[in-house]
Amino acid sequence: MFRRLLGKTLGFLGYTVQYGCIAHCAFEYIGEFVVCSGPSMEPTIVSHDIVFSERMSRHLCKIQTGDIVIAKSPYDPNMNICKRVIGLEGDKVCTSSPSDFFKTHSYVPKGHVWLEGDNLRNSTDSRNYGPIPYALIRGRVCLKLWPPHSFGTLNESPSRRITKSQKDSD
Repeated sequence: MFRRLLGKTLGFLGYTVQYGCIAHCAFEYIGEFVVCSGPSMEPTIVSHDIVFSERMSRHLCKIQTGDIVIAKSPYDPNMNICKRVIGLEGDKVCTSSPSDFFKTHSYVPKGHVWLEGDNLRNSTDSRNYGPIPYALIRGRVCLKLWPPHSFGTLNESPSRRITKSQKDSD
């Protein structure tokens, strides 16, 4: 009886480890569900919206200007941020606030991206902490899942902040 109980327990433990490994690989390499909080991406994403963030674009270096990404915060590595990609390496971006009279510009360095929230007046983003390394990007948001009435792909940015792309200057 003890041997049978031990066999069933070890079998259950084996299946648990296998399914745990499959789940880990799926969340690490395919995608994950993210509950967003904070006002920085309003009106596109509001607090408590649930989005799906796919990871393949990051691994294949397919992140583009205009994509919404989940990234590790440069201030707190235990926290993720949700922002829109405004500039890729080599792009010229506006680094000043919307209310600034004199506009300043900068180029995004190699291996970095410029991220901003859609709610420019209430967002801590690259205008505060500068360009972030591409390696901090965790995934690209491709689908809004919750609330049900706004299910689907995400709209374009409400603000056009990119000034000049490296591709445009070639």
